[in-house]
Amino acid sequence: MEVTTLDSLKVGQRAIVSSIAGGRMASKRLYEMGFNRGSQVRIIKNDIGPIIVCLAGSKIALGVGLARKIVVQPEKGA
Repeated sequence: MEVTTLDSLKVGQRAIVSSIAGGRMASKRLYEMGFNRGSQVRIIKNDIGPIIVCLAGSKIALGVGLARKIVVQPEKGA
């Protein structure tokens, strides 16, 4: 299975969260935002500035550094 980080996905791509590759504080923060193993995310914006994703019907903005800590498995055909 192919895995990558959230910041490397393109607009419109969907992925499933595999793990969080950050320290305890970053992991806790992302968990509280809803980035849990198995969660589905869709990229809305990924160019200059924060990355905006759709997660559980909500739009969430993440800095690139935090997005790099989210390991995802891109969905096929997405």
